[in-house]
Amino acid sequence: MTLRVAIQTDPLETANVESNTTFALAEAAQKIGAELFEYQPEDLSYNAGRITAWARPLKVQRVPGTPAIFSDRRNVSLQDDIDVVLMRQDPPFDMSYITACHILELLKGQTLVLNDPEHVRSGPEKLYPMAFQDFMPPTLISRDRASIGAFREEHKDVIVKPLYGFGGGDVFHVKPGDNNFGPLIDLFLGRTREPLIVQAFLPAVAAGDKRIILINGEAVGGFNRVPQKGHARSNLAVGGTAEASELSEADLAICAAIGPDLKAKGQVLVGIDVIGGYLTEVNNTSPTGVQQVRDFTGRDPAAMFWETVQEKLAST
Repeated sequence: MTLRVAIQTDPLETANVESNTTFALAEAAQKIGAELFEYQPEDLSYNAGRITAWARPLKVQRVPGTPAIFSDRRNVSLQDDIDVVLMRQDPPFDMSYITACHILELLKGQTLVLNDPEHVRSGPEKLYPMAFQDFMPPTLISRDRASIGAFREEHKDVIVKPLYGFGGGDVFHVKPGDNNFGPLIDLFLGRTREPLIVQAFLPAVAAGDKRIILINGEAVGGFNRVPQKGHARSNLAVGGTAEASELSEADLAICAAIGPDLKAKGQVLVGIDVIGGYLTEVNNTSPTGVQQVRDFTGRDPAAMFWETVQEKLAST
């Protein structure tokens, strides 16, 4: 039977065919004969137990500027017309994102949804590492100004970032003696009711922030994201540069610790971030880096992902 795949994602018209992970997943699915559909979260509906989406059939092509050819939208039943749903829209991890997780969670036992939305919903990227605190850098999650001040007093050199930020946005390195720390905390606390994350600054970031891809709990490979000179943020979206990198013993120890939990929770495609042997994030919402790992290591996480999907479907 032809595999029918619906991808809940941001519009693919703007996807970079050389680096976009969603494009790579769609391309790998197409190579094994899958029928592809694409829709955005706002196209998703629940009505009397039925879950549908206004989806566009598509074929992808490795043509810069024209990554996909679309047919007219049709109303697709995610229970009857689809075998696999990929939840691939970018954060922010807001109430819209959480609502989509709740709706897709209702497909359990009928349609395979990856990553499993129940555990995407309950394991946000910057909070997931709390279950593996032996590998975390010194971290405070709080809105309490006294606690935040005391943490900075202890660690001096700190990173301040929003709890549900993404792509390196609003990440600030505050050095000892910087008088902007107080106003920065006021700014963060004034625009959201959420706690902040304050972490001890890791000087090792100058040598790179490693992205490691895991498929079904197993490390496939990784690469370094090196920040621009004078910058603390290494995300590719804010100017970091991707470089080849081997996995160290510390990296493999983190993967061995977290891998079984990811597998048990149906988090099949995950990208973790490691700086100097410390686990900083577990990206399970819409992890990137698949094409970079393939290019640097010769191992293809996208193809491995679909092998795992087929195994899961065959076992149900």
